[in-house]
Amino acid sequence: MPTRIFAAKIELLQAEDSAAWAAIPVTIASDVTAGRVIADRRIRPLRPFAPGRRLVGRAITAWCERGDFGAMLHAMDHAGAGDVVVVDAGGSLETAYAGEILGGFARNKGIAGLIVDGAVRDIDTLAGWDDFSVFARGHTPKGPLSKERGAVNGPIVLGGVAVAPGDIVLGDNDGLAMIPAGDAASLLAAAQQRLGLEEQWVAQLKAGGTLVATFAVPEAI
Repeated sequence: MPTRIFAAKIELLQAEDSAAWAAIPVTIASDVTAGRVIADRRIRPLRPFAPGRRLVGRAITAWCERGDFGAMLHAMDHAGAGDVVVVDAGGSLETAYAGEILGGFARNKGIAGLIVDGAVRDIDTLAGWDDFSVFARGHTPKGPLSKERGAVNGPIVLGGVAVAPGDIVLGDNDGLAMIPAGDAASLLAAAQQRLGLEEQWVAQLKAGGTLVATFAVPEAI
């Protein structure tokens, strides 16, 4: 069956929203959602982020059959500047789905990042770019076997988390959060409130407060 491209309606991620999410650590996104938006921790950045830096962008999704990278190629062609191509490869580490050439193409288009629940290759090159983030489950020198099956901009599951095209991708050294587009405004407000609360905790502790009082821990017997 040839690659299928869904006609998904994807809203642009406004600059102010992108900047606001860039100030939210993935740990905070986890706390305000009880961890339900956090992808498998084994999907890691090839290059550690500088302190305070994060990957933020709207998701362009691809589902790839094992060993077939065709859908990812279509997704990269469809993605625009600031987008993140998110690839559900089922966690397969037998063949790589991207390397230096595809990463370079995406980087030159201004795509913000590539996330693969599977393997990549040419990792020295991919990890050498500080303006294009790559997350992957692993790596292998073996290339893909075919390029003719899969789906683009349909719903996928990335590391145990449902992702739809247009969802907000948030990534840093702690991991990946997939923020549902329909919940983004309320979750952003909750995350900002949580940041403010944590600042209060830090201030109380610096002022000499105890952990038990600051975190309202029940009294010990």
